[in-house]
Amino acid sequence: MTTLDNAFAPKRCVQEAFDADEHAQNLTRWQQEYDQLSPGSFYGRLDEVALETMQVFKEHTGQALRQQCRVWPNSLWIGIPTTRHGTRINGQALSEGDVMCRPGGQDFELVTPEGFDIYGLVIQLPALAEAAKRQGMSLDTGWHVMPRRQAATETLNAVAFLIERLLTSQTLAIASHIHQDILLMALLELLQAEQPSAELPPSYAHRKEVVDRVKRYVDEHMDGPVTMDELCQLTHVSRRTLQYSFTAILGISPLQYLRLTRLNRVRRALRAASPEQSVTEIATYWGFWHLGQFAHDYKQQFGECPSHTLNPKVSLAKGR
Repeated sequence: MTTLDNAFAPKRCVQEAFDADEHAQNLTRWQQEYDQLSPGSFYGRLDEVALETMQVFKEHTGQALRQQCRVWPNSLWIGIPTTRHGTRINGQALSEGDVMCRPGGQDFELVTPEGFDIYGLVIQLPALAEAAKRQGMSLDTGWHVMPRRQAATETLNAVAFLIERLLTSQTLAIASHIHQDILLMALLELLQAEQPSAELPPSYAHRKEVVDRVKRYVDEHMDGPVTMDELCQLTHVSRRTLQYSFTAILGISPLQYLRLTRLNRVRRALRAASPEQSVTEIATYWGFWHLGQFAHDYKQQFGECPSHTLNPKVSLAKGR
């Protein structure tokens, strides 16, 4: 590769993580928080290439996750998962041929299964509009409204192939703007080729509102136990409806949601602990009073004891 090629070649970054929330912070310019849903040790890998007006990446996550995400402003994100079974965006389950799409600056939620891989592409909106103008194309505004859309399998495979080739190329000898032009053309084809996704069932809006109301309530009462009766009274629904709402929108029961949310928040607190704090102090603050059961549940969920999650400096200080 010549010096000129080096100067204009895309910049590649590969990052690995062994904590879900640490992995969430590795994606450049995104605001994210990941809760681990399935039990066991976590492993994540992120392959990312930054182009002039575009971000391209492939993400692997070993455990099932609930992801709260926000893409950088004035942009458009396209997500192409390699498998759609068990994947939800804003409570909507993906079907074969679905591609995910969200504008920048807006919060959205993903639920992803174990062993999940996804190709992602974020493009600055002015660059996308300019490319469409050059090609005499008009973009469907539905891509800014619906979080999942249908696209032809051949088109999805072609875009995924281009991203994979860019991320795994050993030389990256092609100039950045050429990579970008190739991907832009593929993206425009994808946006033009879309077809409306299947209509949502009438129950979707009500079930999502039930789940969202519980989330807001739990966020305000995480330092103490929350009962199912409280949640039923809060949402004005029966236990059965509450159960159906959570399994439809998040793929887990309300009790699982409460337990996993608190465990993940304890993990974040342990990782950010000061030298003066202990596991007991942090666990009881988050409402875990039976410390033996807490330690068992924590190790089962994250593959390590809570004491091992503490910052290494804290562990050293405690051991003296």
